[in-house]
Amino acid sequence: MEKAAKPLISIIIPVYKVEEYLDKCVESVVNQTYENLEIILVDDGSPDKCPRMCDKWFGKDKRIRIIHKKNGGLSDARNAGIEKAKGEYISFVDSDDYLEPNYVEFLYDNLINENADISMGKHYVRYPKKTLNTGSNKKYIVDPHECFEKLLYGEDFDVSAWGKLYKIELFDDIRYPRGRVYEDAATTYKLIDKSKVIVLNSVPIYNYIIRGNSISNNSFSERKFDLIKSTNEMCNYIIKKYPDLEKACKRRIMYAYLSTYTQLAKSKKYDEKHKEELTKYIKEHRKEILKDKRIGLRDRLGLISTYLGFNFYKLCWRFYSTIR
Repeated sequence: MEKAAKPLISIIIPVYKVEEYLDKCVESVVNQTYENLEIILVDDGSPDKCPRMCDKWFGKDKRIRIIHKKNGGLSDARNAGIEKAKGEYISFVDSDDYLEPNYVEFLYDNLINENADISMGKHYVRYPKKTLNTGSNKKYIVDPHECFEKLLYGEDFDVSAWGKLYKIELFDDIRYPRGRVYEDAATTYKLIDKSKVIVLNSVPIYNYIIRGNSISNNSFSERKFDLIKSTNEMCNYIIKKYPDLEKACKRRIMYAYLSTYTQLAKSKKYDEKHKEELTKYIKEHRKEILKDKRIGLRDRLGLISTYLGFNFYKLCWRFYSTIR
């Protein structure tokens, strides 16, 4: 009896000013062990050689489709890909990252074997001179409530759009918010809550690239507050539906404030009012958060360091970054 064909899976790759990384990214998708793919390259009005590079790839592999559009940002590019996707399942890849050869097959097999709606894996963090493995030997098969609890405490689950395989119907009424930074924090929780089963197999199958110039030394942007905005939206939603997760939500909101505080600490220029706003929230809520025995060591030490002021926190973060 002839073996049934595997379903079509759409891989969406937004492309913008990544000419140094694009070929490696696309090559890693083209060479997947799972072959029944629709590879959608979304040129988001990139001003460099990327549009021509996309067109060149189109001529190399019949599975590749190209969308050329005006620049609208990462969310807009992902949404454009979703609109054109024909697969039964969908996955996102950032165009400066690349995949392990079995990325799609691994996520698909886990999703099918566990009858899940979303399949997740872990990743390598590739620094210029060092690589971190975020994986472990853990496997979770969870419902939305348990997924949220672990996500809110930063326990293996995350809100990144990439590193996941989704049933396409989850996106029937969900899109990424156009123009917002940290757009996945504003979206992934909605996809999780539409699911019945989520599987996470903690094997690194995605390569997340930290560019040499990724750590900003420039001005702090107002848009960095988008993480707090998205996190508050997520937590308000979760508390309303799962009130027992309120403590976990408070931890996640503090994480968003500390992360934004860190962005401020890494910047040469910032508005004092931004520092005051972040500092005020942290001071008012850190004591309560520190009582939660479930928060991680990094967050605990970060919160404790804020008692000695912004400059001390900045020093601690630089020390932590160097060690890491």
